[in-house]
Amino acid sequence: MSSLRERYKTEVVKALKESRGYRNPMQVPRLLKIVVNMSVKATEEKDVLKNVAEDLAKITGQKPVITKSRKSISNFKLRAGMPIGAKVTLRGPMMFDFLERMIAAVLPRIRDFRGVPRTFDGRGNFTLGLKEQTLFPEIPADHVKRTQGMDITIVTSAATDGEAEELLKLLGVPFASAAAGKEGRVG
Repeated sequence: MSSLRERYKTEVVKALKESRGYRNPMQVPRLLKIVVNMSVKATEEKDVLKNVAEDLAKITGQKPVITKSRKSISNFKLRAGMPIGAKVTLRGPMMFDFLERMIAAVLPRIRDFRGVPRTFDGRGNFTLGLKEQTLFPEIPADHVKRTQGMDITIVTSAATDGEAEELLKLLGVPFASAAAGKEGRVG
């Protein structure tokens, strides 16, 4: 069992029950899943999508699903059913392992890092955009032909953004101060 998962069960649940006044342990917000998404331009070659899927598999330790466009958009030279990206949904122990690696190894590698922006969606879910996949130690920088960004969405059972932010702070996510600004992507 990962140390982050143990810390959640022992320290975080207790701290949230005290600060928010939850009576039932099932009321305490928890992580439901983490979705990692990488998309490419529709006009790119197929091997670019293959490389993106391989990088995503190395980063998450799970085989990605190739996402396809739902409808045609002529301005983007996009047809319905064209492959446009890859995504992975992590749950359970793999989710906690990924979050722990992201907090301990990836975020400190970002140049001029001052914390992650508070990009919540209003329903307790947090999304973080990274500008390049080479921040992850699993991806060697020498072998990358094209830098690729990604979106990481952390879905929680929290009803409000405040509860979700407190949960993620207790788990160790370093949020930026309020004066640092509200940019969506870091790295």
